[in-house]
Amino acid sequence: MLSFLLIAVCILGGMLLRSARFLPADAHKGINAWIIYFALPAVSFKYLPHVQWSRELLLPVAGPIIVWLGGWIYIRLYAKKSRLNRATEGGLKLMSGLANTSFIGFPLVAAWFGERYIGTAIICDQVTFILLSTAGIIVAMNSSEQHQLSVKAILKRLLRFVPFLACIAALVLPRFADISFLDPIFNRLADTVAPLALFSIGLQLKFSGWQKEVRPVATAIIYKLLLAPLLVLVLVLVCQGKGATAQVTVFEAAMPTLVSAGIVAEQFDLRPALCNLVIGIGIIAGFLTTTVWYYIITTLLT
Repeated sequence: MLSFLLIAVCILGGMLLRSARFLPADAHKGINAWIIYFALPAVSFKYLPHVQWSRELLLPVAGPIIVWLGGWIYIRLYAKKSRLNRATEGGLKLMSGLANTSFIGFPLVAAWFGERYIGTAIICDQVTFILLSTAGIIVAMNSSEQHQLSVKAILKRLLRFVPFLACIAALVLPRFADISFLDPIFNRLADTVAPLALFSIGLQLKFSGWQKEVRPVATAIIYKLLLAPLLVLVLVLVCQGKGATAQVTVFEAAMPTLVSAGIVAEQFDLRPALCNLVIGIGIIAGFLTTTVWYYIITTLLT
């Protein structure tokens, strides 16, 4: 119960402070910088060195890939039927195919399953980021009239993302050196992810103009919150997955849209206002749908 109260207080606090204009309009950028450069790397060092690697961890690797591929096909069919322009189609692909596996995913996994299972969530999150930095950037560049597709730009973005580098370091360094004396620091820094990430989301949530975009917003959210986790659940059942790892994999697929995907959509001018609506409405609706998914997956995958 305390975890859900924390989620509500942090998001509502961000929304209220933004409405009252107590903070600058871009205050979330500073908070996100702390999360990206300090808190998320600490999460990797807190959990990944203690993960017991096994074949079942292929599921959290495959889950985000299935979500992305399914979203790409789903939006391609919708775009063809509705005759969407390239920018709208590209933005909706980003909104549908990438889950908020860290900012929303980590707090909810901790609340429903316990903190010890965040290690599995980190694997989902890193695969999601790699997809954003490769396939996502390719879609964005290909959908934009102002940018040229570039392998150099994709590699540059990937190799400069500190949480990705920290993930690699957290997997490699403990094999060659004992860094356990740093655990108290990593623990304290990692504890800041949930409250600050949720507060940042509250600062950014916007719902204005939704009446004009009901159909594309609903199309993206239906896939992201309902069809995407269903696809991953089918994968897990086919692979005969059971237990917490399988459950967290499906649960992470049920998260609303990745906030960073909205940033990419804005950078490449892929209908950013529409994308922000998908993110904002998806986050609110996601608290309800993830609750339903929790009971479904814990019943089927126990």
